[in-house]
Amino acid sequence: QVQLVESGGGLVQAGGSLRRSCAASGRTFSSYVMGWFRQASGKERKFVAVISESGGSTFYADSVAGRFTISRDNARNTVYLQMNSLKPEDTAVYYCARLGENGGSWSDPNDYDYWGQGTQVTVSS
Repeated sequence: QVQLVESGGGLVQAGGSLRRSCAASGRTFSSYVMGWFRQASGKERKFVAVISESGGSTFYADSVAGRFTISRDNARNTVYLQMNSLKPEDTAVYYCARLGENGGSWSDPNDYDYWGQGTQVTVSS
């Protein structure tokens, strides 16, 4: 059983920065694509960023490109999301997730099989 444990997040003023971390259990972390999603209150869960198994490839939602950076440390079984120039519209619960063994769409939450517990990020104006 894989567990994803998130840390970081919280309350920040607009223009500020936060870093999210997601630590995975198990010995096969480096074999999986990892992603970050977010869900604002009353809305569906949306794709934020994804990183390939080695970390050599990344892809971002248009709404965060140029402000957020996804990275990973396979030696530490951890994936990160650095969030800069935060805006009030970035307020949401943020989740890390592992893309399922069958692959699929990097941006479709239904193709991810394990999820972190989610942590609220609130950006005040």
